[in-house]
Amino acid sequence: QVQLVESGGGLVQPGGSLRLSCAASTSIFMSATMGWYRQAPGKQRELVARFASANTTDYGAVKDRFTMSRDNAKNTVYLQMNNLKPEDTAVYYCNANRPWPAIPSYSYWGQGTQVTVSS
Repeated sequence: QVQLVESGGGLVQPGGSLRLSCAASTSIFMSATMGWYRQAPGKQRELVARFASANTTDYGAVKDRFTMSRDNAKNTVYLQMNNLKPEDTAVYYCNANRPWPAIPSYSYWGQGTQVTVSS
């Protein structure tokens, strides 16, 4: 059962932009902490951005170039990526996290979308 559906990855030149999308079911979207993570070859998965609260977004090292947003009417979160660099090349994953002691608790991952930054 697919819970998160990602789209928007691809090949882009350095300095370019991409926008990733992640659509979720209504129940997940409204009750889980939504976030974006990425994993480059040979490296651990790392935080890109997540909604820590209704008014706070946590960013990893990309804070000044990437922006996470949401459209509640579409149950979708976005990751706008600007001024992309070769080191941003990775598989990007959407995550919906609802940890214990919430009932139910879960952590769902999207299928991943490849972002490649290269000239």
